Amino acid sequence: MKTKALFICKQAIQCDDTSYGYFRKFSGLFNSARFVSDMIKSLGMVSVIEVANDNNDIDRLVTKHKPEFVFIEALWVVPEKFAVLQKLHPKVKWVIRIHSELPFLAMESISMDWSIRYIRDYKNVYVAPNSVEMTKDLKNIIASAGANPERVIYLPNYYPVEDVSFAPKKLEVDVVTDKKIINIGCFGAIRPFKNQLTQAVAAIKFAETMGYKLRFHINGNRVESGDNNLKNIRGLFKHQIIHELIEHPWQRHEKFMETMSKMDMTLQVSFTESFNIVAADSINAGVPVVASSEIEWVHPFFYAKPTSAASISCAMMRTWLLRKLRLGFLSWIRLEGTGCHAKETWSKYLGHY
Repeated sequence: MKTKALFICKQAIQCDDTSYGYFRKFSGLFNSARFVSDMIKSLGMVSVIEVANDNNDIDRLVTKHKPEFVFIEALWVVPEKFAVLQKLHPKVKWVIRIHSELPFLAMESISMDWSIRYIRDYKNVYVAPNSVEMTKDLKNIIASAGANPERVIYLPNYYPVEDVSFAPKKLEVDVVTDKKIINIGCFGAIRPFKNQLTQAVAAIKFAETMGYKLRFHINGNRVESGDNNLKNIRGLFKHQIIHELIEHPWQRHEKFMETMSKMDMTLQVSFTESFNIVAADSINAGVPVVASSEIEWVHPFFYAKPTSAASISCAMMRTWLLRKLRLGFLSWIRLEGTGCHAKETWSKYLGHY
């Protein structure tokens, strides 16, 4: 059977289990591609995911698999490369997947220039955001640049949810302070838009109100846009009397899910999101997540204002006090719904040609 889809991620210079480059075999980006690829295979089509060393590795991978569609994960292939690739593989449809909204893309200096040039200058090249909002924005951008907005295609994330119970865990007691210990996860890359410092302050306020000892869990070795955020989080906890900061290395997805399952609650109250796999991981582990309205599939009961530590703390409070009702299931239902929508959208797109 002919290969329908080939997903290509770019590898970091380091590719062992301790590296934390933006593209690596256990990054959120790779997991996103893997989930979609596995879903496509479940529909009876051949789909493959590969990791390229650089632009020059793409021809080898396409020659190896001979796919109909090649999905490039994020903006890392220089537009000029498609002049060469299209001559070598004239029947392939090239799709650049974008995993961010405009505020985050503003941090990528090449995002606007490359997105326009992909479509304007090269045939059979498409750009596919994973959110409706970004799709609308990019269509407008492409049209205003005199290119074809129909080559901007909405292709959402797919996340494979499992049946979970959201049963509240029994809190352990600290032998020194005699206080109950609550584990709050705020995982993901340390970035300004991820808003970890405000969430840390909110978690401390929540723990103080409840009379708990807080263990605040982050990924301490994935830092982007400078390390000031991480320094401030560490500085905050350095002066806490009883509350602790726990830093985890970036982990393979299976290992990370084990870590996630030990949390009592997680936080993803970020300023901008197009999907957020970490939040989906939390729900899939049966752990309720407090988020911002940027994560549209999370139930509004769990929303908090990202600029307000008080709002986040209040959302944590109502989530915690009503935990026996297992309301995290409300987000689980909505996450499952996004999966059905994604499966239908991808199936229609791949079958269209």
